[in-house]
Amino acid sequence: MIPRRLRLGAAAVLLCSATSSFALNTATIISSTLSPDCLEYRVTGICYWLYCSLSGCSVRTSIKVRHYVPDAVVSSYSNTGQNPWIEVRPMSPPTPSAQAGGDGTTNEDHENNLAKFKNADVIGHPGGQVFSQFASASGYICQGAGTAFMPYLLSTFDTLAWRYNMPEAVYPESLIPGMREIGTRTRLNLWGNVYPRGGFLHQADDYKAGAVVAQRAGDVVTRRGQLHVYQPLMANARDGYWPAGALIESDASTGKWQRLTPRLSNTCTVFPHAGHLPQAQQGDYAWALWRPYSCCQRRGQVFLGSVDFN
Repeated sequence: MIPRRLRLGAAAVLLCSATSSFALNTATIISSTLSPDCLEYRVTGICYWLYCSLSGCSVRTSIKVRHYVPDAVVSSYSNTGQNPWIEVRPMSPPTPSAQAGGDGTTNEDHENNLAKFKNADVIGHPGGQVFSQFASASGYICQGAGTAFMPYLLSTFDTLAWRYNMPEAVYPESLIPGMREIGTRTRLNLWGNVYPRGGFLHQADDYKAGAVVAQRAGDVVTRRGQLHVYQPLMANARDGYWPAGALIESDASTGKWQRLTPRLSNTCTVFPHAGHLPQAQQGDYAWALWRPYSCCQRRGQVFLGSVDFN
């Protein structure tokens, strides 16, 4: 038999050698979970448990770990009904109230129209089993919030909010410059505004436009009670388990992104980021959303608390 580490190493090489693609399939997404950079596994503390039996009670300990989990695939694409993830395209077809898409145009060559529109889908990551086998090589692992192939947000069914920016067009975050923005003006890396969390924005670079829309979709699904048609992508805390909270732009401690298409990456980052920004010919992009979880193995009936090393 081939050693497990050798199999993982071979898979990582295949992942690193991936080239650009205009369509994304489930097999590619599953293989993308074999990323030590995105996993970022580390031991962070100790948990204490009270264990009681007929012979008496004692305090037991277990290590507390923290790592990232690929919860969802977030697609951001121009043409309605053309999610780059091939197998899930039937989930978000054009509807009578959600059709067409793409960039604005004035049909004048001397004018630069920056208006863009992107659909967005947030669907549960399909690589859970492969990821669990990969991550368990590092030690005890935490469960994520995502369910494979579960639709958490399909923008074609969120028409009022996604295409008309209602009611978020009048939110303070939408009206006050500097609130909830991806990047900053002072550092000359402003990609766009998170609010209103819909499909329209002004951005000359198509990759940046896709990233901003993906961030908006991730922002919605990682919060409860938003005025959108969606399902929250969140888990409940319990003894010895601390799930990821709300996604915040440019903050890796709340979540990070792994590019899946147009060119597969084996690393994770936050928006905005430096480096080459590959442009998709059809305006379709997809990222895996990795979010941080902390947990420890249950070793007693009563959880007494935990201590972090830092």
